[in-house]
Amino acid sequence: MEEAIRLAMFLCAFLSVVTTVGIIWVLVREASAFFFAVSPIEFLTGTRWAPLIEPRSYGVLPLVCGTLLVVAGAALVSLPLGLASGIFLSEYASNRSRNILKPILEILAGVPTVVYGYFALTFVTPQLMRVLPQTQVFNAASAAFVVGIMILPMVCSLCDDACRAVPQSLRNAGYALGATELEVSTQVVLPGALSGVLASFVLALSRAIGETMAVTLAAGATPRLTMNPLESIQTMTAYIVQVSLGDTPAGSISYQAIFAVGALLFVITLVMNLLANRVLRRFREVYE
Repeated sequence: MEEAIRLAMFLCAFLSVVTTVGIIWVLVREASAFFFAVSPIEFLTGTRWAPLIEPRSYGVLPLVCGTLLVVAGAALVSLPLGLASGIFLSEYASNRSRNILKPILEILAGVPTVVYGYFALTFVTPQLMRVLPQTQVFNAASAAFVVGIMILPMVCSLCDDACRAVPQSLRNAGYALGATELEVSTQVVLPGALSGVLASFVLALSRAIGETMAVTLAAGATPRLTMNPLESIQTMTAYIVQVSLGDTPAGSISYQAIFAVGALLFVITLVMNLLANRVLRRFREVYE
């Protein structure tokens, strides 16, 4: 029985590896066919993205700019609120309050992303228009806001777990030196939990980069090289959704552009995780 369980676990791990290799193989194969027809320099440095209309252009910078605009806005919403919420749950809330507040907060993670998209379109955008009349119907700001709310539970939960992993003896040492509760939270607990906090940030931002339906509905489908969050933009994932609807012939350059954009998205996420692992090794705290 133990050998059978060990074999089953090995097969599960092997299946994960095979699936990852298969995804990479498909991306590389289709993206290679795209880059045989389109120069990688043109793809990475071009400022106009129009693979479906004449004259065709394959500069991916507008999609990258739109993605980073949404991710930056989501980070401004989720990272401070998530970190503050995690510190509150770990250091200030009673056990009864924590057991009530944390499950309620984590309900946000179970809301379908398409609901967030319609919430941004029907509620957030009209409120922005009242304050800033120049806001377009589809805009990056409302998409960034709902994506930030979407990843907030992940940041809060992981920061809470990281802070609670810091030994109580470090807190007692801070109190013994005359530190206040706020000073202990920000100068003892937070530095001690830094590796876990950074990990929560990276995971949340990786989720924001890969978010699809919310930004597709809220941000629009206008690939535009702009830093104005009130304008309509298009992210890399939104373009993949647009072309994957079935109107583009399989095997065409426009179809292969999906995989080129997907490969770039994969590389960006991989680089983020590698940098995060490097930072984690630098600031990692090990407690006996």
